[in-house]
Amino acid sequence: MSYPTPENGWVNTADGQDPTALATAQSLLTETLYGTLSTCSVDGLPWASPVFFGYDTAWNLYWSSTQAAQHSQNLYANHGRATIAIYRTDQREGQVQGLYVSGIATEVEPAAVADVIPLLLQRGSPGQQRTPADYLALSPRRLYRLQPHRVWITGPRIAHSPTILIDTKIQLDLSALRPRS
Repeated sequence: MSYPTPENGWVNTADGQDPTALATAQSLLTETLYGTLSTCSVDGLPWASPVFFGYDTAWNLYWSSTQAAQHSQNLYANHGRATIAIYRTDQREGQVQGLYVSGIATEVEPAAVADVIPLLLQRGSPGQQRTPADYLALSPRRLYRLQPHRVWITGPRIAHSPTILIDTKIQLDLSALRPRS
């Protein structure tokens, strides 16, 4: 466990179970509807896409996309490696709070599609209706799940000098975010 330093990329791992940090992460997850999905092609070309997302109690993130979308193709070709940044855009420069979720993304299994649809509908516009057929068989759309391996939030800025501020992150303990069985 360590506090942010240049040697560890300015990442604080000592406060991963801090109640305030965990509450900030939960707030960002529940109050923000969109995240930026980042993927990379096998050739190393990055791609970022805004996605409307839902989530479950295990912090898995879900979205729908076409199979032909660049980010979907990157997931298929690059073993599902992905990151989603979730952040409020109504903050002034230097005040933003962000949630960063890194893990493996895959298509939702056909048997689980009906269980995932409500996770998206409860956050969407009223009156929307979706069925499993919208995401299965010949439909060009699929539901995707990002299973988190690591999660961070924006940490406090550290004064390096009177004119230079360093952005930090707090790496959260995933077991502290998930409900206890």
